[in-house]
Amino acid sequence: MTEMSSNSGRPADPSGRIGIGLELDSIHMKILEILRENGRISVAALAERVGISRANAYTRFEALRADGAIKRFTAEIDHVRAGLGITALVFVTVRQQMWKQFRAELARMPEVEYCAITTGQHDAMIQVRMADVAAVHRLVTERMANIPAVKATETVFILDEVLRRPYVLPTDRDAGRTARRPAAPEPAEVPLGKMRFVGAAEGRAALRKEGG
Repeated sequence: MTEMSSNSGRPADPSGRIGIGLELDSIHMKILEILRENGRISVAALAERVGISRANAYTRFEALRADGAIKRFTAEIDHVRAGLGITALVFVTVRQQMWKQFRAELARMPEVEYCAITTGQHDAMIQVRMADVAAVHRLVTERMANIPAVKATETVFILDEVLRRPYVLPTDRDAGRTARRPAAPEPAEVPLGKMRFVGAAEGRAALRKEGG
C-alpha cells in the first residue's frame, strides 16, 4: 500500500512544513538522512534501510522532490584533485547604494563558490577556490578591488576544512543526545591507604549509630 503525507487538519507547525504543504514525519527524515550518506541509493535499498515497502519509499521520495524538500542531486568533488587546492574567505564591505552592481559583478566570477550577505563589520562573505595563493591575490586586488561597489575587502585563507556536511536536519539533535557518554560507574571499594571523602549527611548518620 502506498501512502503520501498531506495536511491532516492538525495545527500548523512552521518548522515541519515546507514547499506546497508536505508535512515531514520521522520516515521522511530518515529518508533524508540516508540520502545524505548516499544520494544514488536505489529505491529498494532505501526501503530496506528505512523499514518500509518499496512502493511507500518511492512515493515518499517523489513527494519530497515534488514539494521541493529535495531540490536537486549533484556530485561532491575533491577540490585538491581537481586543481583547486586553495580556499579563501573574502569579507567585503559594499557601498550601500550599489548593491545591484555588486551582485551583478559577482555573478560573473566563476571562481566564487558561495556568497552570503552578513551582519557585523562586513556586508558580505565570499568563498573562493583557486589553484594557488597568487590567484587569490589577483582576484581580490585586481578584479574585486576594481568593482566600484566594493569599498573594502579582507581575505582569510582556510588552512583545513575540519567539518563539512551536505546538509543538517532537525533530527540530528536527537542523534547527538543519544550519543552522549554513559554515566560514570559507581566507585568501587577504596583500597587500604587511600583517602575517601564522606558526605556530611553520611558522616552524621554514622556518628549517630556509633553513639547509640
